[in-house]
Amino acid sequence: MKLPHLSLACLPTPIQPLPRLSARLGGPRLLVKRDDLTGVAFGGNKTRKLEYLLAEAQANGARTLITVGAAQSNHCRQTAAVAAQLGMGCILVLNGDSGQIPSGNLLLDHFFGAQIVWTTREARQETIKATFDAAWEAGRRPYLIPLGASNPLGSAAYAAAFDEAAHQLKNVTVDWIVAASSSGGTQAGLALGARRALWKGRILGISIDEPEHDLKEVVAFLASEAGDRLGYDKRLQPEDILVNSDYLGQGYGIMGEPEEEAIRLFAETEGLLLDPVYTGRAAAGMIDLIRSNFFKPGETVLFWHTGGQPALFAEPYGAALRP
Repeated sequence: MKLPHLSLACLPTPIQPLPRLSARLGGPRLLVKRDDLTGVAFGGNKTRKLEYLLAEAQANGARTLITVGAAQSNHCRQTAAVAAQLGMGCILVLNGDSGQIPSGNLLLDHFFGAQIVWTTREARQETIKATFDAAWEAGRRPYLIPLGASNPLGSAAYAAAFDEAAHQLKNVTVDWIVAASSSGGTQAGLALGARRALWKGRILGISIDEPEHDLKEVVAFLASEAGDRLGYDKRLQPEDILVNSDYLGQGYGIMGEPEEEAIRLFAETEGLLLDPVYTGRAAAGMIDLIRSNFFKPGETVLFWHTGGQPALFAEPYGAALRP
């Protein structure tokens, strides 16, 4: 079953080999799926999800998009860009410092004309509700997009993304797919796509900010609910989901030495940029797992690049990465 969606992303995104990085690490053969090249506002994985959510929003007569994230949210940046592209209003509920000088993703949010509502992480849900209610009372016909666009509909987009990658790799045996996992929608869609295709490889989510048990529960739920939307009636269980939460570092959005090394290593060997929050942490985990021989030298690992590079130009990340 196909779900209604808009054509917003530049698809299919390419899959490329990483020969110099593979040689430097001396482990498995490495490939990368370039979802940083989806095309909207520097790209990223959220654009695929927004194709599905925006089709529903338009069908419901929405005129304003409301979503939530951190000040350097990749999801909010892509939502603001899509809203501008479609002539819709956009309100971003961001937790962070309202007095900061806009840079990185936040600067782009302003370029796209988004209205910013500041809050704290603790008060985020209360602020979202108040913002939605105010927009509704003002006749703006708001449509609420959850954190990371990670609901069953957004997750279904990544079941389609798995099918896209499988077609690209029809003559290549891939043993592992590794991706950053936080709000869970991307990993859920990939897990659902793999289950539907009876794929023999394994999908590993490197947790960015959630304990392993909690993230497995979320991913399994989203995958199962997305499957229902797509007419697939076999539910996934938490034990079907692979998550590694050993690389949480000092917490969400805090870049440490492992992330810095991963960013520099990808850049120096492949000319490929990672971001300091998501792909930097996921790549750091993958690199450590290669060095500890979790992935075997004869295997092939596909790193799913979910984008986020504008955060490299935001503080404090830019200062930490300067020579």
